Amino acid sequence: MTTPFFFGYGSLVNRRTHVYTDAHPAVLTGWRRCWRHIAALETAFLTAIPSERDHIEGLIAAVPGADWAALDEREVFYQRIDTGGVTHSLTPAPDIQHYHAPLELNPAAPDLRPILLSYLDVVVQGYLAEHGTTGVAKFFDTTDGWDAPVLDDRHAPRYPRHQVLSMTETLLVDAHLAKVNAQIIRP
Repeated sequence: MTTPFFFGYGSLVNRRTHVYTDAHPAVLTGWRRCWRHIAALETAFLTAIPSERDHIEGLIAAVPGADWAALDEREVFYQRIDTGGVTHSLTPAPDIQHYHAPLELNPAAPDLRPILLSYLDVVVQGYLAEHGTTGVAKFFDTTDGWDAPVLDDRHAPRYPRHQVLSMTETLLVDAHLAKVNAQIIRP
């Protein structure tokens, strides 16, 4: 039995948020990200949606012993699916799955939920580490839903796996939010 891998495209790109050390940059073809707003949560979260003409950069990582329990618990609002179309440096190619949150499993919220800045900071920090500043720009370009407000919770982070950003990382996040004309809500 070969070790399975997951493809991460949000907070899982940030190696500081998980314990899966056999990790490698990768690209998933035929998908793009969007901010999902569901009735069960007060804040938005990222999901991947099929999109034939798009691709998203991310990270693949081995799931030792095919023990998916911890990841499945972390990704409770998602469905884990087999992933084709992943470009990476591994040979032989492993089996890869990714998480996606279809609306059929998660009733939509009646309004836009805010994006937690502490969550977005983690995602951007991961993209910067794995794919550089170009990867950060591609993250913003291949993610839909920037019309949702962004809740600035940096001083009291609500995201459970939040990370401390350097000044350079903070300025990078803020510059990209300005480019997408994000509405920042300060508590």
